[in-house]
Amino acid sequence: MTFLEYAPAPESKAILKLKPEYGLFIDGKFISGHGKPFQTISPSTEDPIATISCANEQDVDVAVSAARRSYEHIWSRLNGAVRGKYLFRIARLIQERSRELAVAESWDNGKPIKESRDVDIPLVAAWFFYYAGWADKLDYAGLGADPQPFGVAAQVIPWNFPLLMLAWKIAPALAAGNTVVLKPAETTPLTALLFAEILEQADMPPGVVNIITGAGETGRLLVNHPDVNKVAFTGSTAVGREIARAVSGTHKKLTLELGGKGANIVFEDAPIDQAVEGIVNGIFFNQGHVCCAGSRLIVQESIHDDLIERLKSRLSTLRLGDPLDKNTDIGAINSPAQLERIKALSSAGEVEGATRWSADCVMPAKGFWFPPTIFTNVSTSHSVARDEIFGPVLSVLTFRTPAEAIAKANNTPYGLSAGIWTDKGSRILAVADELRAGVVWANTFNRFDPSSPFGGYKESGYGREGGRHGLLAYLKSGAPATFKRSEKQVPTSASPVKAIRRSRMTKRVV
Repeated sequence: MTFLEYAPAPESKAILKLKPEYGLFIDGKFISGHGKPFQTISPSTEDPIATISCANEQDVDVAVSAARRSYEHIWSRLNGAVRGKYLFRIARLIQERSRELAVAESWDNGKPIKESRDVDIPLVAAWFFYYAGWADKLDYAGLGADPQPFGVAAQVIPWNFPLLMLAWKIAPALAAGNTVVLKPAETTPLTALLFAEILEQADMPPGVVNIITGAGETGRLLVNHPDVNKVAFTGSTAVGREIARAVSGTHKKLTLELGGKGANIVFEDAPIDQAVEGIVNGIFFNQGHVCCAGSRLIVQESIHDDLIERLKSRLSTLRLGDPLDKNTDIGAINSPAQLERIKALSSAGEVEGATRWSADCVMPAKGFWFPPTIFTNVSTSHSVARDEIFGPVLSVLTFRTPAEAIAKANNTPYGLSAGIWTDKGSRILAVADELRAGVVWANTFNRFDPSSPFGGYKESGYGREGGRHGLLAYLKSGAPATFKRSEKQVPTSASPVKAIRRSRMTKRVV
């Protein structure tokens, strides 16, 4: 039998016009930081990309002061329609520069270019378009008439979706009338700094968005700054706990989107081939660097062997290599520290008695790499079933009854996401109602839309991002809404704007 080979199809980096050095973006311009500069490198080659400024306490104070001035004298005084125009302008510029941003994201982060190009960047633009539409409709968000922004928002984002997490944070904050100081992860600052250039192109008023770079200490200084009104953090549960303790007892509002150990439940009546693709997308998308990854596969005993055989066959076709190659399915691990964690937890899984299988992949000589890996014969006490590995590692458990599947799915300190695969709609609704997870996908996984809220329970954090709920995280209640009818008013049944009932967010079934 003759097999066709894929020829290299790399995306050119020539579209990028990068500077050798990047400063901090404060008050509408780039300035040098006073901390020790650091380099951002490509995890696929270990080659340096650019030298990045580091913000110290003085720089953080300057950035927060700039955001405060802009909030009080510029941004909060603009009406919602004008703020929306700026957000629309940003969204269009992101679309215009989408190819450039995709290349920068994959080069700096290690994820395959087809994911950056086809998923991340389109969602970034969609997020700004969505919240641009909300900017002049805040009275109808469910917080009464004339809801108010908090003021200055401190936002700290992770390295797994650098530009998308930026959009999740900045877009609703600006639509609500807040100003922002954002710190990207130290290993992936590049697209945040390119976004600063987009802000310049959009003629964004100075100080509305400030971007400071640095390591964990810079984030700590920002979160603890006394003139910050709102803190939003996405990252590890351990750091989330530290932030919650630091903010406790202050005036600051807080939302946290933390770790996860999502369960992907496959019943015996599920469409198996479709489920295999969903499992692959659920855990191997972005090398498993996804907080809501379906890292625990809980499969009904009667189909376990068949499903695992098909899954191994599918993983054997995945291509690992250059993130900028359009044929690549599995890119590079983001950093050597993360690679060591993945290796350590995988080794622990073998020591504890689970059976390890890894796809036969040729590892590049340079960079940080880990093959797609499956653990079978896993029990709920194994570390690979309990700890967030944050890599391309899938743990497989079995069940006999729906009650057992639900019990195993909920047997985790996390509660961010879950998936259900079955041919029965009634079973989807019944099981989803019992799962303690913020988002439950039905016969799909890892699907996002800016209008749909996302967030978790327990050690996965609190608060929601996306949708109306994501907007409410940046607003405080106004006066109770009152409506007077007159002869000239349109009847309620024909009104283009309907009152939105406030509801207690439990979970989102998609």
